[in-house]
Amino acid sequence: MKATQADINWLGDVSVFEVNRLNAYSDHRYYHTMEEAQASGTMKMRYDLNGTWKFNYAVRPDCRPELFYTADFSSEGWDDIEVPGHIQLQGYGQIQYVNTQYPWDGLNELRPPALPQDKNAVGSYIRTFHLPSGWQNSPVYISFQGVESAFYVWLNGQFVGYGEDSFTPSDFDLTPFLQDGENKLAVEVYQRSTGSWLEDQDFWRFSGIFRDVYLYTVPAAHIRDVRVVTDLDKSYTNGTLNLDLKLEGKASAGARVEAELRDAEGTTVKTFGSKVSDDLVNISEEIGKVHLWSAEIPYLYRLYIRVYNAAGELLEVVPQAVGFRKFEMIDKVMHINGKRIVFKGVNRHEFNPRRGRAITKEDMLWDVRTIKQNNMNAVRTSHYPNQSLWYELCDEYGLYVIDEMNLETHGSWQKLGAVEPSWVIPGDRPEWHDIVMDRAVSMVERDKNHPSILIWSCGNESHGGEVIYKVSQYFKSYDPTRLVHYEGVFHDRRFNETSDMESRMYAKPADIEEFLNADPEKPYISCEYMHAMGNSIGGMHKYTELEDKYPMYQGGFIWDYIDQSIYKKDRYGKEFLAYGGDFGDRPSDYSFCGNGIVHADRKVTAKMQEVKFLYQNIKLFPDREGVKIVNSNLFADTSALELVYSLEREGHEVLRGTLEVNVPAQSEKVVKLPLGTASLAGGEYAVNTAFVLKAATLWADKGDEVAYGQYIFTQDQVDSNAAAGDDPNLKNEIQVVEGDVNIGVRVGHTHVLFSKAFGTLVSLKLSGLETIAQPPAPLFWRATTDNDKGTAMGFELGAWYAASLLPRCVEWKAEQKPDQYRIEFTYKLNISSDVQVKVAYTVRADGSVHVHNAYRGTAGLPNLPIHALSFKTSPEFGNVEWLAMGPEENYADRAFGARLGIHGSKVADTVAPYLVPQESGNRTGVRWAKLTDDAGRGFKIEASAAPVELNVSPYTAFELENAQHAYELPPVHYTVVTVAGKQMGVGGDDSWGAPVHPEYRISSDGELEFEFVIRSL
Repeated sequence: MKATQADINWLGDVSVFEVNRLNAYSDHRYYHTMEEAQASGTMKMRYDLNGTWKFNYAVRPDCRPELFYTADFSSEGWDDIEVPGHIQLQGYGQIQYVNTQYPWDGLNELRPPALPQDKNAVGSYIRTFHLPSGWQNSPVYISFQGVESAFYVWLNGQFVGYGEDSFTPSDFDLTPFLQDGENKLAVEVYQRSTGSWLEDQDFWRFSGIFRDVYLYTVPAAHIRDVRVVTDLDKSYTNGTLNLDLKLEGKASAGARVEAELRDAEGTTVKTFGSKVSDDLVNISEEIGKVHLWSAEIPYLYRLYIRVYNAAGELLEVVPQAVGFRKFEMIDKVMHINGKRIVFKGVNRHEFNPRRGRAITKEDMLWDVRTIKQNNMNAVRTSHYPNQSLWYELCDEYGLYVIDEMNLETHGSWQKLGAVEPSWVIPGDRPEWHDIVMDRAVSMVERDKNHPSILIWSCGNESHGGEVIYKVSQYFKSYDPTRLVHYEGVFHDRRFNETSDMESRMYAKPADIEEFLNADPEKPYISCEYMHAMGNSIGGMHKYTELEDKYPMYQGGFIWDYIDQSIYKKDRYGKEFLAYGGDFGDRPSDYSFCGNGIVHADRKVTAKMQEVKFLYQNIKLFPDREGVKIVNSNLFADTSALELVYSLEREGHEVLRGTLEVNVPAQSEKVVKLPLGTASLAGGEYAVNTAFVLKAATLWADKGDEVAYGQYIFTQDQVDSNAAAGDDPNLKNEIQVVEGDVNIGVRVGHTHVLFSKAFGTLVSLKLSGLETIAQPPAPLFWRATTDNDKGTAMGFELGAWYAASLLPRCVEWKAEQKPDQYRIEFTYKLNISSDVQVKVAYTVRADGSVHVHNAYRGTAGLPNLPIHALSFKTSPEFGNVEWLAMGPEENYADRAFGARLGIHGSKVADTVAPYLVPQESGNRTGVRWAKLTDDAGRGFKIEASAAPVELNVSPYTAFELENAQHAYELPPVHYTVVTVAGKQMGVGGDDSWGAPVHPEYRISSDGELEFEFVIRSL
């Protein structure tokens, strides 16, 4: 649309989404010389307008300084604001987080395309500039890479243009409005527009100029748009390069284009060219044998496109990365370069806890390295096109991309979880066609040359309908080299051909198998699965196990990569990571913004341990003799890796070695290892095998681990007389002092006191150190995780909370033998008179205290969250070391990535910094644990009959349960030790009702027992 005057009514007009905006084009760079192009540095024909602008904030349109753009309007006294950046993160307006509901729900009674008039924040920006030297006689344009959600532009008092779509560029021609000397640029940004109805993503609702702004000029003959399409022959060996160029400028007539393709080493592969005809160039060139691009081996060629005028003078050079790859559907299965692909993916929001979505290059570099280091091979740009640099990094580092257009209308068709599309948009509504299609075109035209992008996505959670179907048809007709994704057809099968693959969100493994066993017409991916909210990712193995079972199961994308939490100060001035509602925002969806496998401050969560292991392409299966290596890579062998192996006994290394082993892609090999297992001393052993990098790569350092496998076995004791327990020097006389209220037991340096009144152990002194600050008590409750809350665990299983608070000792009995003293306490619980718990303490002649916990349940009770015994010890015991599964926290359904070994931590660090305090820090497979003070004094807990689970924390389950933020937790007065025979899994299929899988639940109607030993160090 063209116009010379701005009209505020465009904000609510669904037919107006751009005025005077230039057509979308490819995101290439261009330079004057080959030297500049080869360096690919800062463009001299681009002038950065990022930085400090003058700024005024108005809560609604009728409060804005309407004529601020005029030449004589003074911004003296206005505030300063940083660009790029969000208005709401710089001290203005209301920070708000909502998920599926629209942010005005309950505040304004609206239906699309109407807008709230009372709360539509307006940001007025002013920036002055002088044209760079040498630009005066050339065309000048301005590019806004991202403005949320609608904006008007004026230069020197004259209207330039209008744009919507927060996540793709809007460019305008400034040439007619320039003046000599100082130029005044004025931008008016509105938080709400018709575009806001299409941007109902699960994220913080910001506004402002949040991506780069720059001026640019072009040479006399300029390549405005580049389209590079590669193809491969049937053998995936020889490549074809198709080049389509659109030129502009007075010198384009009679101009000639020359293209030089260079390989990764800089050697010229081929040079070819063409004359410009009607400002167009179309070339198809056979390249011959080529190196292929894939996420495993992201081989990039460099194409230098040179433009010469009619006189043969070089005017412009465009450097363009080129990856030869072929993505296609073969027999209903997606293939990359002829091989079946499995997406080991993650959904990624652009986010920084201080800058919101105005992320930096450093953020992106950290992200791409972290994603690669943890064996992910794919990213879905949820739910909008990202900054261009992100795609360049995916090309270079090697990640497959689902590029998703900026569309989500979740609140228009799903309410309180129920599908109710009575006023869904865009649906079949023709008036929404153009505005939606514009977003698709803008994304495709900008991003089309990135080999990392395999799939175009029609947006997210916008139901179905004809409008989105037409978008998919545009994608397919314009770009047949890629496939098209859209999950929403699951809710509206009328246009099932919208998506080339069946894509669902949070389907259970059984539901996926049901689909795959029904002879489907399309392959399956989970565009979102494993909702990683808080302590989650349990049961992920059930999804990854489908990869080898069903060829048409082609992976999924974890939700999601990074917590969307924002730094805020509490009332005492201390920073914390805040979530929805913490800023007084209502409506809000509170902590639902915290679903990341990376914390908002870009520290990796413990959940990543499981992700890295289950996503590894190379699988190692060691045993006592060697290791079976299964290389599931499609293209990469193991020549860049070194096999490291070790043998540990009781957590201590016995031997270590390295081997050079090259296993081709898609093959396996068994390698013998010189472990000497035939002549081992008795004990528990672990064979550890790992592939590590021989040399540093773009994404990891030399020696970083790529794949891991462990095998645990027990070697019988050859000479039973050598056992330490038979040493007579370790045995002491057992002295028992039975008082009226207490029973004291002394064995050497071990002094134990049992209370008849309280029915428990009340003191255990080991070499003078008191280990019991508050007595042990049966525990059946864990601090609810986000997933637990989603299943209403507090309602369904809450009786175990009360049962844990009020166990009653109804009986005690004691027995003394020459080599031990045993006392047993019997407890009743308020949950049922038929439930009985017995805790027995046996003090032995070596000074150790053996603890046996037995539970007898009954029918009709809810499942147990945990079967444990918990006590408090001194906070001076602030260090813990385990021989257990680790090194990070793990649970029954999230322990595949854990490994048996000796791991250590500060007790304070065992509490994971999830946004809402909850159960965290657990270790499974615990053989022993040592709790020590800073001088190394302390005590040891040993598993007896079988490994136990253990949580050592500064807080009780009840303290964690009753805190909504970490700052609400009490000052630390204790170290809390919780020994469990079993704890239920954490789940993760979703966080709003999906239960933990049956095998990871704890039935309450049977008998349970566990035992452990406490002894002095």
